[in-house]
Amino acid sequence: MNKRQLGNSDLYVSEIGLGCMSLGTDEAKAIKLIHEALELGVNYLDTADLYDRGLNEEFIGKALKGKRHEVIIATKVGNRWQEGKEGWTWDPSKAYIKQAVKESLRRLQTDYIDLYQLHGGTINDPIDETIEAFEELKQEGVIRYYGISSIRPNVIREYVKRSNIVSVMMQYSLLDRRPEELFPLLHEHNISVIARGPLAKGILTERPLEMAGEDVKTNGYLDYSYEEIEQLLPRMKAVASDLSLTTIALQFCLAHPVVAAVIPGASRLEQLRENVAAQSSPLSAEQYDRLKEMTKQSFYRDHR
Repeated sequence: MNKRQLGNSDLYVSEIGLGCMSLGTDEAKAIKLIHEALELGVNYLDTADLYDRGLNEEFIGKALKGKRHEVIIATKVGNRWQEGKEGWTWDPSKAYIKQAVKESLRRLQTDYIDLYQLHGGTINDPIDETIEAFEELKQEGVIRYYGISSIRPNVIREYVKRSNIVSVMMQYSLLDRRPEELFPLLHEHNISVIARGPLAKGILTERPLEMAGEDVKTNGYLDYSYEEIEQLLPRMKAVASDLSLTTIALQFCLAHPVVAAVIPGASRLEQLRENVAAQSSPLSAEQYDRLKEMTKQSFYRDHR
């Protein structure tokens, strides 16, 4: 498995990581998927304290017994669950981050986190206080590096300016090219992009489009109607007819040097194996350009 440096850190992450949100709540199945991912060369696992109220982190902790040194663990903080309250509340305060990290460490059964990420963020947050929390955790050796998981251009710009983030996680795919607006800035500052959602809810896979969810059938996906997607998929496939649509989609994301890793989810071993197999078939420059020509260069309209 090829590895790429994450920003200016000394972390080298597998080009294909494992987005753990889709592991589910069956412990044995989840642990088996994680072990298979490691066997296939994946060294980057991405989770969050939010996923299944911490259960996801617990599964990773159990799966990595005796293997911790082989893996780069990324988790996230900022969404706060309080008993008796409905849903999660947003809390990027220093006090909460320093409390929450202890719980993540306990669930992950480790004494350090490789990459700790703010799980969202708005321009109205106490950004300096949030940065201070991450910097103190770094000095304490509790985390090695930190980043943010955000789609908001103005929030990202503030962290680039004011912090030592090594990465920004953003939803990025052939059907969602909005993050490209920020690629020059991040590349200039040697900050890596971690691409989540690279398969666009499974639209960019070998699964027949008619099996897409009702939401996609009714509303399409972002700037694309269902009919547009229907016409576009065969054209994408024709660009590299020897490759699966999954491979084309993952390699499109990896074609830009600012992207360190893509993190497709996998709930079945077959999905995991197909995702990992994609890393050995890069697109040519010509194929990459053709795919860019046929897809939309969209921009964030909300959440600036």
